[in-house]
Amino acid sequence: MSETSRERMESWLRYADDLGLSPFFRDRAIVAAVAVATIDVPSGAVISEPMPKPKQTSSSDSARGLSSASAASVAPKAIVPPAKAPFVPAGATLFPIAAAGPSLFEAAERIENDSMERIRGDIGDCTRCKLHEQRHHIVFADGDPKAELVFIGEGPGHDEDMQGVPFVGRAGKLLTQMIEAMGLKRGDVYICNVVKCRPPENRTPEKEEVATCSPFLMRQLDVVRPKVIVALGSCAAQTLLQTTQGISRFRGEWLEFRGTKLMATYHPAYLLRNPAAKSEVWKDLQKVMAVLGLPPRKSAPPA
Repeated sequence: MSETSRERMESWLRYADDLGLSPFFRDRAIVAAVAVATIDVPSGAVISEPMPKPKQTSSSDSARGLSSASAASVAPKAIVPPAKAPFVPAGATLFPIAAAGPSLFEAAERIENDSMERIRGDIGDCTRCKLHEQRHHIVFADGDPKAELVFIGEGPGHDEDMQGVPFVGRAGKLLTQMIEAMGLKRGDVYICNVVKCRPPENRTPEKEEVATCSPFLMRQLDVVRPKVIVALGSCAAQTLLQTTQGISRFRGEWLEFRGTKLMATYHPAYLLRNPAAKSEVWKDLQKVMAVLGLPPRKSAPPA
């Protein structure tokens, strides 16, 4: 393999790991196969690293006692990947999952006949990260697993941790009012969070906690296959879109997550602290209603 091809393959592997794809593979060789498949190898190129050609000796070499055989036996230099920024695949954008995700996931080994029951069973009495140490209940989801609309939050709060149901506290009541203002019932949609256990003092989930728990969220979305996803708050939006930019940079815009329309908007807890932002969220929800074919409504939920 040429140095350039090897470098690009390793960059693809790092890129896949950055997307959190590794939990979806049972065999790391599959990852390598995906990476190799994306490398543009010129026609007629030799994939294996060629051995050096025998050195042509000169009279001066012979004078020093060197032969062609000894020159050919010199071991090739080890290929050390250069320390530089990883190669970004063509087509990658600010939101790499949205742009490159489908092809990578289609090439990956998928869990056949997945279901909410199987996902919940795989979570079990989870102790995979430190969030389990203070939790009371794992908060899996609520609503219709065949819904066209999914709301995704950050993580459970106190009330959710005590009841084992997402969005049942003050912010949850506001979300329910928002759903009803759209002309729907809470049971018509699917509601879940990025992490399933309450972070202490309702802090933002840490990177390692999100990386541990988000594969279950991805499986939930694969089972539901909604028409629209609404990401509530920065944590949910940044997790799905793989960006560190603040939600205000792309709130209210139609984005795409693995073939599904995604709308990022403010979390109901934020609206409780900033009631003036409620009108902006209502505009976002009206766009969602239009895509879902729901009749327009003028009334907005109280904050």
